[in-house]
Amino acid sequence: MATISYAEYRAMRRFPALDGLRAIAAVIVVAFHFGGPRWTWLSGWVGVQLFFVLSGFLITTLMLREEESRGRVSLRSFYIRRIFRILPVYLVVVAATYALAHLNGASGKLRESMPYYLLMVNEFAPNQAFPHSWTIAIEWKFYLVWPMLAFAFVTAAFLRRMAVTVLAIAALVALIPFEKDWPYWPIHYVSILIGCLLAVVMHHPRGYALFRPLTRPVASLAVLAGFVAVHLSLPYWPPAEDGHSELMIGVYAVAVALLLPAMLAPGLPTKLLSWRPLVFVGERSYSLYLVQYLAMATVIALVPTYAGHSTRLFVATTVVGLLAADLLYRWVEQPMIGLGRRFSGRGKVVPPVPAVEPASNASAEPAASSARTVPGTPIPADRPEPSPPLSDDTVVLTSVADRR
Repeated sequence: MATISYAEYRAMRRFPALDGLRAIAAVIVVAFHFGGPRWTWLSGWVGVQLFFVLSGFLITTLMLREEESRGRVSLRSFYIRRIFRILPVYLVVVAATYALAHLNGASGKLRESMPYYLLMVNEFAPNQAFPHSWTIAIEWKFYLVWPMLAFAFVTAAFLRRMAVTVLAIAALVALIPFEKDWPYWPIHYVSILIGCLLAVVMHHPRGYALFRPLTRPVASLAVLAGFVAVHLSLPYWPPAEDGHSELMIGVYAVAVALLLPAMLAPGLPTKLLSWRPLVFVGERSYSLYLVQYLAMATVIALVPTYAGHSTRLFVATTVVGLLAADLLYRWVEQPMIGLGRRFSGRGKVVPPVPAVEPASNASAEPAASSARTVPGTPIPADRPEPSPPLSDDTVVLTSVADRR
């Protein structure tokens, strides 16, 4: 079967397989936290890298398309949407966590770290009262800095933006040997920026040509198999003195970056990852991540024999967490996303700018309007458009891992 053309890629409103990837990453992290030794082969701690790369790729793609269709990126609108996307459900879960700790007479540690949680510098909090939230703070700071660095201070030039991204990665890599108090925080930003670099390259027709062979259905199967092999090999990497090595994390982030374009292909991997139950979990993965420790506490309160790391605790925590996440998704996330859209002035659909194939491929490819149907291909003009193109509402900021 043929590959996906540049025009078809640029016409995609949504990348449905990525919800499935988010779902798998979220569940294996819950397994890592609560599943015990039986589930260590899943290497759930590395799920954070998948989320980091995915966030960088999707957000940068969104901003690049906005810049091309509107002439510039509205930072005001971007920050408003991010605030309403991230903070409401986050603050609800922080409040619930504090209330539960207060009822149990154990709110002292949480109260000590609360200024860090409210200022979104969770990774530097003095204790483990809300241990998994440090990753949200890392992504929050990325969202604050990256749009200004790549879109406010750099003109719309492919080579300049690539240079800024590569230099930022190099600077963070140079910081790694000097970080002592919080291991690995520079490498997490490197993972996000690898996703940003992928987006910048794929947005340009000649850059997309480098990844286009991966969108052939047979190639996508091979890439997925290679990614699974890399993932399953992680327990056999030589460990660093204080945990997982930066090299291991960097290699995994690159593997994720190679996986993402392959998952655009309309083949078996995309169909599997677009399975409705996986999409359901993926859409709720941010809330699932946030409530996982509350869900675990609820399970143990209801069934005390589940205390400790076990398969039963992992499965029950996932089920209870999904029930809570669904309520948060319906009653908090979606209403707040809609409110953010209205306040940002982005409630209306902006059609994507038609993409142009590279000159070498133009004669061989059909126009986007007549191209074959692939996952995410736009709805024909005579049917209503259901959602904005590549809406950042579909970008889930889940980031999960433990301090090692």
